[in-house]
Amino acid sequence: MSKAKCIMVQGTMSGAGKSLLCAALCRIFAQDGYRVAPFKSQNMALNSFVTRDGLEMGRAQVVQAQAAGIEPDVRMNPILLKPSSDVGSQVIVNGEVRGQMPAAAYFKMKRALIPEILSAYNSLAETVDIIVIEGAGSPAEINLKADDIVNMGLARLVDAPVLLAGDIDRGGVFAQLYGTVALLEPEERARIKGLLINKFRGDVEILRPGLAMLEEKTQLPVLGVVPYLKVDIEDEDSLSTRLDAGKAVHPLDAAILHLPHISNFTDFMPLEQHPLLGVRYVQNTRQLGTPDLVILPGTKNTVDDLLWLRQSGLEAALLKLAASGTPVLGVCGGYQMLGETLADPEGTESGTAQTVRGLGLLPTHTVFTGQKHRTQDTAAVTTAPFAGAALTGYQIHTGRTEVQGVSFCTLADGTPEGCVQDNVFGTYLHGLFDTGELTEKLVALLCQRKGIAPDSAALIPMEQYRQQQFDLLADGVRGALDLDAVYAAMGLENPRRNAQ
Repeated sequence: MSKAKCIMVQGTMSGAGKSLLCAALCRIFAQDGYRVAPFKSQNMALNSFVTRDGLEMGRAQVVQAQAAGIEPDVRMNPILLKPSSDVGSQVIVNGEVRGQMPAAAYFKMKRALIPEILSAYNSLAETVDIIVIEGAGSPAEINLKADDIVNMGLARLVDAPVLLAGDIDRGGVFAQLYGTVALLEPEERARIKGLLINKFRGDVEILRPGLAMLEEKTQLPVLGVVPYLKVDIEDEDSLSTRLDAGKAVHPLDAAILHLPHISNFTDFMPLEQHPLLGVRYVQNTRQLGTPDLVILPGTKNTVDDLLWLRQSGLEAALLKLAASGTPVLGVCGGYQMLGETLADPEGTESGTAQTVRGLGLLPTHTVFTGQKHRTQDTAAVTTAPFAGAALTGYQIHTGRTEVQGVSFCTLADGTPEGCVQDNVFGTYLHGLFDTGELTEKLVALLCQRKGIAPDSAALIPMEQYRQQQFDLLADGVRGALDLDAVYAAMGLENPRRNAQ
């Protein structure tokens, strides 16, 4: 089998929309009959996923794989950095934790990871026709270019043609694109096959004079002006507008605590689809108010975020709500916080050997170790009022939790998982709302508590909804891009060129 063709999307900045553009290209090429896979050599995000074989990768490439219609594979994201502080991250290579590193130490060693990056890429390239590569940040970060393994450095290693995208919604897109191109070396500029303007609102004709001048100054064609697409697709990281407060919709109000190191907030996307349920993220007691449901999400730094809850006054507010009967749900790190104690005897989680008091809402005790638990699971909820709800999901955590009460669910192998006490529920399962069954039972409980009738409208299963959104994304991008030029950059002909 011949090695796959490739196309790379780089951006003028973080948040320019590279991830969604790559997802769109994955979908478009798959719709056009190609076998497609995404690739990002180094991802930095707290949203991660566990593959079928128990390896950890960034969710951006998971979403892109889903758009391409293939199963996520750790080769699509060989390096994942999970920030644990402003100057350090947990470094995950080929799905396994290599350790906790300050930024300076990682920068010194990252070139040594090139063989592993290329091994993952080349192996993936033997299984598909096209690889859609995502860059990171900006290729013009001149302080980092010497050891670049994710933008032009990677493009050179795999001989990738590049599309450069800028975000017009933030303003200054012409300066973004021109300045980025100007800061590149001649051989790097030669890799760019076209410019993309992303997230445009309005009449594209207004842009024409600017587009012409941009093409003249950069000597590069503008291959598309992509509109601001209103699609609901999982976000990669904390830049997500999904985390903005103030989105409450009545009659039911679900408040998710926006922890400083929040992770895997994509768990709660299915809740946003229910017509009766408003989902909002809150960071202080004023925003919290008196919701119908409080959710403690996952976090990369459980102990630090628990102490933040305590210092911010959210702990006291949460305990008061729980005492009044408000349902409280904790997932992963949020589940750990709900217990009585969190012990970190070797400082593997918090960096300091310590034991801290939990929220005391569940009869559990968690001990952190250096070993990470990573599994995909199916389960059935065994406790009222959610009993019988089928769950699919995955676990990814470093703590081991001893439960001295009633479990939340039972895994397929018969193992009890999670804990329930009165109106407080905790589980390690990410993705617990994806089947829709727990969502329906949760909404029924909240409606009963509030004395309103449950909505009769059937929910679209999350997987069906996700596929609909991918198609909307692909349609919007397909209509805006010069796909003939994109295919030509890869040495291919657009299979739809002569259609009709």
